[in-house]
Amino acid sequence: MVVGDASLDIDTLVIGAGPGGYVAAIRAAQLGQKVLIVDKSELGGVCLNRGCIPSKALIAAAHQFEAAKHADAFGISVENVKVDFTKTQEFKNGVVKKMTGGVSGLLKGNKVEVFNGECMFINENEARVFNDHESPRYRFKNCIIATGSRPIELKPFPFGGRILSSTEALNLPEVPKSMIVIGGGYIGAELGQMYSKFGSKVTIIEGLDSVLAGFDKDMTSLVTKNMKKTGIDIITGAKAESAEQNDKEVTVKYSVNGETKEVTADYLLVTVGRRPNTDGELGLDLIGLDMDERGFVKVDHQGRTSIPHIFAIGDIVSGLALAHKASYEGKVAAEAISGMPSVVDYKCIPAVVFTDPECSSVGYTEAQAKEKGHKVKAGKFPYAGNGRSVSLNHPEGFVKIVAEEGTGLILGAQIVGLEASNLIAELGLAIEMGATLEDVALTIHAHPTLGEIVMEAAELVMGHPIHIIAR
Repeated sequence: MVVGDASLDIDTLVIGAGPGGYVAAIRAAQLGQKVLIVDKSELGGVCLNRGCIPSKALIAAAHQFEAAKHADAFGISVENVKVDFTKTQEFKNGVVKKMTGGVSGLLKGNKVEVFNGECMFINENEARVFNDHESPRYRFKNCIIATGSRPIELKPFPFGGRILSSTEALNLPEVPKSMIVIGGGYIGAELGQMYSKFGSKVTIIEGLDSVLAGFDKDMTSLVTKNMKKTGIDIITGAKAESAEQNDKEVTVKYSVNGETKEVTADYLLVTVGRRPNTDGELGLDLIGLDMDERGFVKVDHQGRTSIPHIFAIGDIVSGLALAHKASYEGKVAAEAISGMPSVVDYKCIPAVVFTDPECSSVGYTEAQAKEKGHKVKAGKFPYAGNGRSVSLNHPEGFVKIVAEEGTGLILGAQIVGLEASNLIAELGLAIEMGATLEDVALTIHAHPTLGEIVMEAAELVMGHPIHIIAR
């Protein structure tokens, strides 16, 4: 508690306790800095409380429900499979509580001071933090801004009632009979498919020519195939125009190929991207921080802003809004403050979507590698050629590796299939370490495992695959 208007001195002020902010705070503290972290909401930010973690908990539950319904493939009969969504939500909330409690313990263990409240810059070296009980003032040597992002709200579809953002969609008290999703990106695809597995009739309205447009079409075609199996209607090349709701349902009008149509459902989920949290009372304009026209803070290769001792990371800087990107940038910023030569290198940041099947990508796609001037060779090894995936009754998918012709240097990889989110890590490491196809192919992978598909894909690109016939 501060007496009068005196300022407390700290080394580093971290604003925002999401996966970027709390990681930055811990790393800064490890390097000997006296750190204060401020967040007006829960520790863990959107990711742990209203995004990554709760959504994956619900997606895991949906997989379990679907597996129980289709266990007959293994000779197992399960009758009257039902969902108690109240218990499902309790499971999700329990996962969130464990993870956020873990973050609290980590901050405390690293002697990071935590303030639950808001923050406002007074000048380039001072900020006031405040809540209903106190409003101390801090003088800092360095600052890391990690305030994250929020769902974009479209004027024709204001959030409220039966029009939901991803936050409300993760907290529904029961499985809706039907749902409309505007936006077929990773959030819309994940949540739409999750509710479809639980039994909702889902309609996805997407403006582009496919869902998950950031991934190759040979990957997303497997996802859309599975979506259609559970009854999802995917309407691409469509423009959502308006919505009308009452206390029971919502009707959306949209146009496609010049024709106006409409669809009615219990709820409308709007997932058209996220907006950086750089407006409001934080006072970035007061200190004159340089931002672009979209509200992103301009930073250098260490996360340093136009004010050298103030850094920005995560969703408020350009690039994909990914939790692991924010954490990575947080470590770099904390190390830069401590005088280390750390810089960001986005080459090995993977992109993952937890649809069914999962999709993941790291490094260059084949097209991107060619655009960069590389002479490339690439190949896809199918999950169907792997004993582990067949024994798990998940033979759909492939591992694709993109390499430089001549040297065999691995430039990128794309995976669609069971556990793609985990398998991509090996190929990210391969790119980071400058590994070649031969390095991966000569690495002995345990049998029978899904990891063997990575090895076999490397052998395929080299021209001598074992478990499929080389063309």
